[in-house]
Amino acid sequence: LDAALTCPGITTVYCEFENPKHYRDAVQNFRTWQNAGPIENRQSRIENSSIWVAPPRITKPGEEWILKQVRSCDADGYLVRNYDHLAYFAADRRRGDFSLNVANPLTAAHYLQRHGLERVTASYDLNITQLESLLQAAPGAWFDLTIHQHMPMFHMEHCVFCAFLSTGKDYRDCGRPCDTHVVTLRDRVGAELPLKADAGCRNTVYNNRAQTGADYVARLLELGARSFRVEFVNEGAAEVVRTITRYQQLIRGEITGADVWRELKLLNQLGVTRGQMETSPQFIAKKK
Repeated sequence: LDAALTCPGITTVYCEFENPKHYRDAVQNFRTWQNAGPIENRQSRIENSSIWVAPPRITKPGEEWILKQVRSCDADGYLVRNYDHLAYFAADRRRGDFSLNVANPLTAAHYLQRHGLERVTASYDLNITQLESLLQAAPGAWFDLTIHQHMPMFHMEHCVFCAFLSTGKDYRDCGRPCDTHVVTLRDRVGAELPLKADAGCRNTVYNNRAQTGADYVARLLELGARSFRVEFVNEGAAEVVRTITRYQQLIRGEITGADVWRELKLLNQLGVTRGQMETSPQFIAKKK
């Protein structure tokens, strides 16, 4: 968070932490940043920047206390990830995360017009052709488009941290090793996949290779896209600043997508991929 706030031009910050208690500190740091610097810049920064926090992707009966903790941080808004969040944060500013799986204009309109979300994140299942079709069928202002991320590969109930780094059974007696340990899972080819826990003790495994949509940003801008997300998992401060800066230059037209692609490939030792953006659409043939 601190690294991102050093980048000029930042208007929106989304936070997802393992422990929602840390959201209060994040919001306080953000407010301090908003009020820093010359007095003539403060009002504009306060009016044009916001911090949003994310509750856990899944909410089970009896876990309303987690949502209460999330709301208590007094963020500007909340990243809605399921239907329970739509109801619980109904009185607050809300935007939809990728887990709502918005892949067509009808779904987008449903969330914006019926539930009052400000924007929704386009589904991560869409390739560039499908994303272009979505922007041609609905206003670009409806969407957040994620152009840099470690793709979340799967989300599971089993907590690796509790099972292997604790003698406890759940968050009540495990000592929360997820707050102090960094864990990766090694796959069959030796890749180290980042693992993160949430407040509900569910774990998400991320692709170790960041994927970029830099090659397609110019086309997305032509189609009306205006809000782009750049996500980080375990990157250091210097890498965060350098990555954000390059995407800002790309959006301003100062460098090309190829420039970003080449530099990020060198910058990220694990590699960078274009991910699902360059995949071909899948069709299911009808049986005769």
